[in-house]
Amino acid sequence: MPTERDDAVDVARPVADADATVVDGRQPPSARVPLDRNRIVDAAVGYIDEFGLPGLSMRRLGGVLGVEAMSLYRYVSGREALLDAVVDSIMDQMHRDEDVLARPQDGWQDYLQRLAHGVRRVALAHPKAFPLVASRPPEAPWLRPPLRSLAWVEAFLDGLRSEGFNDTATVSAYRAFTSFLLGHLLLEVTAHGGDVGPLDVLEDSQNSQDLGKTLTPYPVVSRLGKALAEDHSAVEFEESLEDLLNRIALMRAES
Repeated sequence: MPTERDDAVDVARPVADADATVVDGRQPPSARVPLDRNRIVDAAVGYIDEFGLPGLSMRRLGGVLGVEAMSLYRYVSGREALLDAVVDSIMDQMHRDEDVLARPQDGWQDYLQRLAHGVRRVALAHPKAFPLVASRPPEAPWLRPPLRSLAWVEAFLDGLRSEGFNDTATVSAYRAFTSFLLGHLLLEVTAHGGDVGPLDVLEDSQNSQDLGKTLTPYPVVSRLGKALAEDHSAVEFEESLEDLLNRIALMRAES
């Protein structure tokens, strides 16, 4: 059994990472903290949060970690596998969210409200990474974002079954719930730098330089432009969620 002195020596003497190739003559961070898969994925999430998805490459990620890109391939097979791991990582954050329940405790409405807000917190914490949730291939062909893991879908379906939903109502609720979340959150993250293709918003410079001319033939839109640009995302999310829960209650009753 190690003594207290032995433990102190171990703490004071970090283990150098065998993959830590010095880049540009600098002492790599991996010489202080061993490289592993979790550290690589966390660095990828951090890179996307700061710089966005398009610029992420194994070479640039290696530079962030202070190692050669080839060192990363011991832990992830390539960029595609890395992106899948990023999706798993950001969605797994809900497991650490104390407000998200593993199964209903105070009724299915409370359970779905907590789950919806948990997904929204993840989306707003990682707006540039969240579009990956919609675009990465799922574990199963029928798996719908943003509940992108079989474990979360199993918990969702089993939770509603435990609240008296039959199979038809459970499947209908799953489809309605996921469609609601994805539509709202993909639209919302665009305002926070998320790249979702056709939903991309204009840059501020474009707004100031070009929008006035564009709206000239549309006086009502121009007059109401300021009101239309106001951000009421949180209120709209809450109101739409209430409407969704009412729809699901009707599905349950009809089934």
